[in-house]
Amino acid sequence: MRKLKLDELNRATVDEFKAQQKLPVAVVLDNVRSLHNVGSVFRTGDAFAVEQICLCGITGTPPNREIEKTALGATASVNWSHFASTLTAVQQLRNDGYVIIAIEQAENSTMLHQFEPGPGKKYALIFGNEVNGVDDEVMQQIDACIEIPQFGTKHSFNIVVSAGIVLWDFFSKLNLK
Repeated sequence: MRKLKLDELNRATVDEFKAQQKLPVAVVLDNVRSLHNVGSVFRTGDAFAVEQICLCGITGTPPNREIEKTALGATASVNWSHFASTLTAVQQLRNDGYVIIAIEQAENSTMLHQFEPGPGKKYALIFGNEVNGVDDEVMQQIDACIEIPQFGTKHSFNIVVSAGIVLWDFFSKLNLK
């Protein structure tokens, strides 16, 4: 078996990416501290062609050298905006017709494998701070909460791992059935 070379991957240009159909998902980063996590979420968002990324509160924004180390140029392809607070972003996304979903461990959460995104709906997926998770005030404004099942001794995944798992799940359920 031979690995493909970069020029054999037939990746879209930034202009082609901007014009292509997107996964009906907005990724919301709620006060994410690590610039490397932010960059990795951009790269993951690019891979699954999300509509946009909302950077909230203290979450770093491009242009930033530390974000680019892991984004590898995805800050140019994925639409993004910054909001002073996650609550402001949630209100804007709700006004734009998004279903607001926290990715969090919470009472009455729905396990990821049991959640079925509906066709024709748009989803705003909120990923929280590395230490505190999704802010408690934001949790009061959500429509649903999805939890990723875990079976080990640790209490959580890294935010980038969570984003990858959830975005793959949404992509596969909406596009690969």
